[in-house]
Amino acid sequence: MDLDLAQLRALDAAVTHGTLDAAARALHITPSAVSQRIRALEASLGRVLLVRSKPVAVTESGAAALRVARQLDALAGALALDLAGEEGSRRLIPLGVNADSLATWVLPALAGLDGLDFEFHREDQDYTVSYLRDGTVMAAITADSAPVQGCTVEPLGVMRYVPTAEREFAARWFPHGVTAAALREAPYVDFDRKDDLQHRYLRKHRVDEATPPRNQVPASADFVAAVRLGFGWGMIPMVQQPQAGDDVIVLDEHGIDVPLYWQQWNLRSPALDRVREAILAGAAVLRSGR
Repeated sequence: MDLDLAQLRALDAAVTHGTLDAAARALHITPSAVSQRIRALEASLGRVLLVRSKPVAVTESGAAALRVARQLDALAGALALDLAGEEGSRRLIPLGVNADSLATWVLPALAGLDGLDFEFHREDQDYTVSYLRDGTVMAAITADSAPVQGCTVEPLGVMRYVPTAEREFAARWFPHGVTAAALREAPYVDFDRKDDLQHRYLRKHRVDEATPPRNQVPASADFVAAVRLGFGWGMIPMVQQPQAGDDVIVLDEHGIDVPLYWQQWNLRSPALDRVREAILAGAAVLRSGR
């Protein structure tokens, strides 16, 4: 199969920027040229790749083509840097990261990597692999140990989540510690509908998650703030406990352990290798037993 790099780049630009007009501006060509390149690629592959909506969306076949397009672009960029040897040249690395890792250890781990820019796609650790499958990201932190096709996987460690509450809240709702009866009555804080941690802890105590009052706060720092302000109890990672402050307490040290893994494209890229090394080093906090 002969693949045209210009056609693949047109597909990538359309998906990245959302419209054919925006893709044309990014590629410095006309919208008609973008459309023609994508249609030519669809004709050569015999598949419809793009849904012309706003923003545009890829079909299942389009996701596979997009992944190849972005991998080839990464290889071409690495080759250009090797041949030119230009200092100051930069590479954009799109990564899939769960919110709690992004709020705690990932940013410090990646700080100081000169010549690299990052595009973070935040998603629950159970769902970040979807970004790898459709080619949106080059690598992801995920709870899935099964490698996505065309990717390698390495264990990072375990993020332990423990039920945490503001002191006065704990005294009011959990005067005798964590019990099923208390969990049925006490309000709790949820991250979003995809976050299953609070529900898993409730089910562990044979409590239906629909029974207690629920507050939804879909941002990692704000989630911790909501717990600290007494909106409810919530599952906070041990690595995030220092951010919670002294006015909160851990209700139960035997929380829920979530193993995390690093999955990345199975290709040789000096830029991606640097990111991998930084992530593996930064993840030492997950292996410290905290």
